[in-house]
Amino acid sequence: MNLPDLDSATIDRVLEMAWEDRTPFEAIEQQFGLLEKQVIALMRREMQASSFKMWRKRVTGRSTKHLKEREFFAGRFRSHQQKGS
Repeated sequence: MNLPDLDSATIDRVLEMAWEDRTPFEAIEQQFGLLEKQVIALMRREMQASSFKMWRKRVTGRSTKHLKEREFFAGRFRSHQQKGS
């Protein structure tokens, strides 16, 4: 998987956003230009194997990680570090 060159602060922020249950992959794509597959590859590369497996098990099928599957849109919390806020 081709990943763009990212500095350590950006990698840390992407990992933090991916770890959060309510931050959708689309928000990461909008802010950093990384597709879901690239985020998964980054998580696999940067995390310990056991942590990555735990994260994948938790986010697989989780509706809050995809905007199209969410039940809500308006009134959601948005971090001040996120673009568009």
